[in-house]
Amino acid sequence: MPHMTKINPEDSARARFAYELQRHRVLARLTQGQLGRRIGFSGSLIGAVENLKRTPSDDFAKRCDHAFGLDGVLTALHVEGWPPPPPVPLHFRDWTAEERRATALQTWDPMLVPGMFQTEEYARRVFSKAPGITPEEIEERVIGRMQRKTLLTQEKPPTILSLLDEGILHRPIGGPEVMRRQLQYLIDIARHPLVTIQIVPLDAEAIHGLLAAFVIAEQRGTPYTVYVESLPDGRTLRDRSEIVALTARYDSLRAEAYPQSLSLKVIKEAVDRWT
Repeated sequence: MPHMTKINPEDSARARFAYELQRHRVLARLTQGQLGRRIGFSGSLIGAVENLKRTPSDDFAKRCDHAFGLDGVLTALHVEGWPPPPPVPLHFRDWTAEERRATALQTWDPMLVPGMFQTEEYARRVFSKAPGITPEEIEERVIGRMQRKTLLTQEKPPTILSLLDEGILHRPIGGPEVMRRQLQYLIDIARHPLVTIQIVPLDAEAIHGLLAAFVIAEQRGTPYTVYVESLPDGRTLRDRSEIVALTARYDSLRAEAYPQSLSLKVIKEAVDRWT
């Protein structure tokens, strides 16, 4: 007879999903392996989901609903526990899911304020310069970018270490007012206990970082995937050798950066110049 493991459904929306998955499996008198065979997944995956060690997909939830004869119960719990990514371009959707399950993010940006720290007007100006983009597409992308800010308010937010090239503070995106408000927002968000912002000074000659912006996602101290900006579209990389190479590049950039206290002083001076 299948039995329940000890999971408190009141701990979180994700715990509720795991609890209800187990409960319906036990009521159906199915082992993890038997349920797995019914829905086309391995029994070990069923066990990992039930013990909160793996993230289930939307397809997984729908197949479980069908197997148990439920009317979207698990699908609704899945949406509550793992909200769908914001409306972003197709090439970026995989990454939005990765950054939401990361325990830490390390970002490097040589040209623009990183997307998750952009103000609405700064983001709108950036998107408006894309050749052939429509007003509707601009607004959709702005909405998606603003929704990414909920990363820091989700159930288990990641720590974020953001390295910015000093040139970003002086590049006139949208004019003085837009820049002043954008840089002030950087100062404000740096007060968040999980956020560190450091400036890589112009005289550091961080040539090895000028080729592209990138973000490293970690889980419990281990880098496991990277997003790299490129043309025409960015890429999500999972190859171990590429991750190791970019992590080494990140470490060398950080070695050139000001500490956060001095970085915020540099940003404040730039705010004053845009006033």
